[in-house]
Amino acid sequence: MKEILLIALGAILVNNFVLSKFLGICPFLGVSKKSSTAFGMGGAVIFVMTLSSAVTWTVYKFLLEPNGLDYLQTIVFILVIAALVQFVEIVLKRFIPALFKALGIYLPLITTNCAVLGSALLNIESNYNLLHSVVFGLSAGVGFTLALILFSGIREKLEFCDIPDAFQGLPITFIAAALVSVAFTGFKGLFGI
Repeated sequence: MKEILLIALGAILVNNFVLSKFLGICPFLGVSKKSSTAFGMGGAVIFVMTLSSAVTWTVYKFLLEPNGLDYLQTIVFILVIAALVQFVEIVLKRFIPALFKALGIYLPLITTNCAVLGSALLNIESNYNLLHSVVFGLSAGVGFTLALILFSGIREKLEFCDIPDAFQGLPITFIAAALVSVAFTGFKGLFGI
């Protein structure tokens, strides 16, 4: 149980994909303008990361590794992630069209989101079992969502601030992202991870 808790806290806080590993920056910057879209994207990423962690681990352990096809893992993992994203896209379009429209181009970009692929590859590299892989995928998604929501709140507040002309737009966005990232480095070593 302690190992599962360490994996979860490590993925959410210590080794946050966006703020520590700098994976998934495109949707992080693109969807974080509003908290509502940040929540929606976060939920989609959590779902895809969790399911892809389970499916890619299973495919790797029972299909690729026994047949000596380890070298195909990246291609196969991308195909699995793409199928899961298509499923999420169909469900959102059918049941939550407002969120589907708000996420726009960033929803299909989950397929190529390096954070999702990174979690699948790190599961294999870390030699996790199925339970640990699912916990890691879920926790990495929660960490991604946490970073996205925190940053969207900051960006919403920045709209009402008097920012010098030279820092408006992308410069202040990068400065805010850097400060949030620095804040998360305070978790390094906290849990012995």
